[in-house]
Amino acid sequence: MQVGNARYRLARDLPSRIPVFPLAGALLLPGGRMPLNIFEPRYLEMIDEAMAGPRLIGMIQPSLDGALRDDGEPELCSVGCAGRIISLAETGDGRYLISLQGVCRFRVTDELAVKTPFRQCRMAPFLADLEEDPAGAEVDRPALLKAFRAYLQANDLEADWESVSRAENAMLVNALSMMAPYGPAEKQALLEAADLKTRAETLIAITEITLAREDEDFGSSLQ
Repeated sequence: MQVGNARYRLARDLPSRIPVFPLAGALLLPGGRMPLNIFEPRYLEMIDEAMAGPRLIGMIQPSLDGALRDDGEPELCSVGCAGRIISLAETGDGRYLISLQGVCRFRVTDELAVKTPFRQCRMAPFLADLEEDPAGAEVDRPALLKAFRAYLQANDLEADWESVSRAENAMLVNALSMMAPYGPAEKQALLEAADLKTRAETLIAITEITLAREDEDFGSSLQ
C-alpha cells in the first residue's frame, strides 16, 4: 500500500501503538482520503506529535451503545482505520487543515494509560488491507452502480460518471462507502466488512433498505 511518500507492506512498517481521534459518523477506509479541520488543543497536540513521528493517527468511532468511561469520555468501537497525514496547512487562527489517507484497518487490543491529552491505543493491523489489489475483481460492479444510480436519482443528485467508470473496484467501493450519508452503525458495518466484496454487498444492502424506507415514507405522506 503506497500512501503519500510511504509504503506499507508488513506489520513492521506500522507502529504498535497509535493516537486515536474518536469521531462519530466518520469513516476512513484504506486508500480513501479524508479532510479534517483540527481545532481542539488536544488534537492539535496529537497532530504535532504524529507529524514528528510516523504521521499516523487512528480514526475510530465512539462506541455505538453510548457507553462512557469513568472519566466521561466515550468508550471506543473495537475497529478503526489508521491514516497517514499526507498534507497539512496552518490557517493562521490556530487550526490545522489536514488530509488523511487510509492505510489499513486495525483492531484495538488495549487502550493505553497515557499522560497525553489525546487517547492512544495498542493496535493489531488488518494486514490484508496492505495488499495492492484486495480482491477487487470479485466485486459485483454492475449491482453496485445500479444501487448508486438509484440513490442519486431518488435524491436528485448527480455524479461524475466519467470518473466513476474509470475508478478501480477497490477505489470505487471505498469511496462510495465513505461518502454515503449513513449513520454510525452503518458506517461501522462498512468498516468491519470482512473484505472488499462483502463491503460492496453491505453497501448495496444498506442503500436498498434506505431507498425502500424512503418509498414507504413517501407513500405514507400521500395517504
